[in-house]
Amino acid sequence: MSNRGTNTDVILIGAGIMSATLGTLLKELVPEWEIKVFEKLAKAGDESSNEWNNAGTGHAALCELNYTVEKPDGSVDITKAININEQFQVSMQFWSYLVNSKLIQNPQNFIMPLPHMSLVQGEQNVTFLKNRFEALVNNPLFKGMEFSEDPEKLKEWIPLIMEDRASNEPIAATKIDTGTDVNFGALTRMMFEHLENKNVTVNHSHSVKDIKRTSDGMWKLKIQNLDNGTVENHTAKFVFIGGGGGSLHLLQKSGIPEGKHIGGFPVSGLFMVCNNPAVVEQHHAKVYGKAKVGAPPMSVPHLDTRFIDNKKSLLFGPFAGFTPKFLKYGSNLDLITSIKPHNILTMLAAGAKEMPLTKYLIQQVMLSKEQRMEELREFIPNAKSEDWDLVVAGQRVQVIKDTAAGKGTLQFGTEVITASDGSIAALLGASPGASTAVHVMLEVIKKCFPQQSKEWEPKIKEMIPSYGVSLMENPELLQEIHSSTAQALGLADQQAEVRPERKVPAMV
Repeated sequence: MSNRGTNTDVILIGAGIMSATLGTLLKELVPEWEIKVFEKLAKAGDESSNEWNNAGTGHAALCELNYTVEKPDGSVDITKAININEQFQVSMQFWSYLVNSKLIQNPQNFIMPLPHMSLVQGEQNVTFLKNRFEALVNNPLFKGMEFSEDPEKLKEWIPLIMEDRASNEPIAATKIDTGTDVNFGALTRMMFEHLENKNVTVNHSHSVKDIKRTSDGMWKLKIQNLDNGTVENHTAKFVFIGGGGGSLHLLQKSGIPEGKHIGGFPVSGLFMVCNNPAVVEQHHAKVYGKAKVGAPPMSVPHLDTRFIDNKKSLLFGPFAGFTPKFLKYGSNLDLITSIKPHNILTMLAAGAKEMPLTKYLIQQVMLSKEQRMEELREFIPNAKSEDWDLVVAGQRVQVIKDTAAGKGTLQFGTEVITASDGSIAALLGASPGASTAVHVMLEVIKKCFPQQSKEWEPKIKEMIPSYGVSLMENPELLQEIHSSTAQALGLADQQAEVRPERKVPAMV
């Protein structure tokens, strides 16, 4: 337990993947700095990073169609896909460094190789997918991607999806074997275990109630110990707010001007989980479809093989839902208490603009299990209701802010808000989030520690050999990194190894 009224160098709020990543990076760069972590829940990685609350896709834009935009002339803009892929390569390099340096072990407990696929139906969508494939396939980052609209080939790739499928509608898919399934909950816990071994104090069941600037430029945090109700004061030179959906409230309490005119809109997720091992064994890929009109990008339907606790499982979703909570374990007052005089116009503007989204969410909330099964049957035509259970996934808070596109624009993605002096930073938003955590935290370090960043560069390059370099423009380095990360993370050995003996996990 922490002492009352203590000073420290760094305080990390929230024990999720972002704080774990930032803490681990800082411990490598400046081992002498004192770091404290405060987490509201009883253990690390239990909110947005938890393996049942996170889709576990190693987001490298290999299969997510919302990262490649179709332009009016039919061509496909792949800029976002390239950026996200490059950022995921940074994460892979850092995780490899941690394994090679024996800072974490047994990478197979958090990452597994898994084909990533995109699947579409209908003539127009098939044309789009073909154009997308042609825009990506010659790019070194997407090397090895295949495209097919041949039903026989698709039966080889995705037998469960193709079985008993009516053949009257055009269908096509792309497939790339270098995709991954990532258990971000397990990775988060591994990194925190490492940090505790490095004398980082991780305080569970501690809730940050207030953040205030002191006259000497430090940050004073009022923190309640939820086990015994006592309140402690801690001050730090630097604070990182990585509390998932809870970050917005804490950012507002800090009072920094950069945190004003920003709102948040919560969207909850539900997944169907297969409880029939015979069905689970027939599928081995992450297969992403196309979002329905009016649906938010994070509601792209996908049928995913997952590896959780070394067991193979099969999930379909997400189905969107609405609750005013900002965290899965949050309060029903979260949304209303986030509305302040400085962001009320922003929030109202978003409400007026996002009527299709509101309508979509209401429709999703009202779905019965059988209606959800009908959506699943677009992927698995012969899916049986008794083989599938419903699981409540994580809560995501989409950022709402005023942009060049207009007042109250809903943002889809990950966003960092930093004070002008770099003394405090807050992470907001959602996907691709966890997959790009290393890139995002390196950006935090660059913005918040501009003086030290230059002297830290050699160490950063030791951890991330491609730091500051475009891998797309350096295919030889990319090839080298692909090989070294696959070896370090055990992906090369497992690529061909499907483990049929794995069973479906018990429901949680």
